[in-house]
Amino acid sequence: MNEFNERYDTDSVREFTVSDADAGPYALTEGPDGALWFTLVHRGAVARRDPDDGHVTVHPVGDGPTVITAGPDGALWFTEYRAHRIGRLTPEGAYSSFAPRTPEGGPFGITAGPDGALWFTLSSADRVGRVTVDGEVTEYPAPGAFPSALTTGPDGALWCTLNQGNAVGRLTTDGHGTAYPLPTEGAGPVGIAAGPDGALWFTEIGAGRIGRITVDGAVTEYPLPDPAARPHAVTAGPDGALWFTEWGGGRVGRITVDGHVSSYPLSRTDCEPHGITAHDGALWCALETGSLARIEVRP
Repeated sequence: MNEFNERYDTDSVREFTVSDADAGPYALTEGPDGALWFTLVHRGAVARRDPDDGHVTVHPVGDGPTVITAGPDGALWFTEYRAHRIGRLTPEGAYSSFAPRTPEGGPFGITAGPDGALWFTLSSADRVGRVTVDGEVTEYPAPGAFPSALTTGPDGALWCTLNQGNAVGRLTTDGHGTAYPLPTEGAGPVGIAAGPDGALWFTEIGAGRIGRITVDGAVTEYPLPDPAARPHAVTAGPDGALWFTEWGGGRVGRITVDGHVSSYPLSRTDCEPHGITAHDGALWCALETGSLARIEVRP
C-alpha cells in the first residue's frame, strides 16, 4: 500500500488517510526505526508510515491487533485481541506470536516493562501477563476487574486501569497487586500514562474526566468541558503536558499538570480517535475512520 493523502488541514491539525474506512487504525507508537507504526484492528494488520515520504507499508498479522508498543529488542509488540495472542513484528516485517497461558483472555494493553520484558493485560480473564523477548509467558491475577491499558510507573511497578473495577491498579514485577478505587462512580478508566510530574495520568471514559494518581495512591480528577467527551487514550507530550483522545467528540485534548484543559477539533465529530503518541515533536492519534492525525505542539 502506498497511500499518502492529506485530507484535513488547520493551523494545528493535519490528517492523513492511511487506510480505507473499514480497516480501523486503532493504536500507534514510534518504532525503533523512527517511523510511526499503527494497528489496523479490523484488517488484521500492522502498518508503518515512513517519516520522510509518508509511504504506508502494511504487514498482515493475527486477528484483531489492538495496542502496540516498541519493545526492548528493537521489534514492535502488540496485542491480538480476537486471536488471543501477543504479536511481535520486526521493522523488516518478520512476524511471530505467542499464546498467553490463559485461553480466550482478550489481551488488550501492552507496554515495555522495567525488567526488559513486555507486560500485557488479559481483560476478559482479569489477569496481567508478562512475556520475555524469547516468548516465555508468566501470568498474575489483576488487582481488579477488566484490566485495560497499562504502563510502567516511575516507581518501577506496572500501573493499569481496571475498567470494570472502577479503580487503578498497581502490580509489582513479582506479581503483587494493589487496587486504588476512584472517587467517581462509573468512571470506567481506560488509558493510562506516566506523567512528567512523577504521577500516573488516566482517562475516565464513563465520567468525562482525566484522573491523576500518585505512586502513593492519592487520586485527583479533572472534569472535561464536555461531559460526553469519552476520553480514551492518554500520553505524555513533548511540552510537559498530557494529551488524550476524546472518542465521543472527535477531538484531541491537552491537560497541563496543574489541570488546565484545552482541545483541538478533528475533521469529524464521529472520526473515532483512539490511540495517541508523541512522534517527531508532535502528537499523533489514530482515527478509526481511516486516518492518522498530527497535532502541532505550540508554545
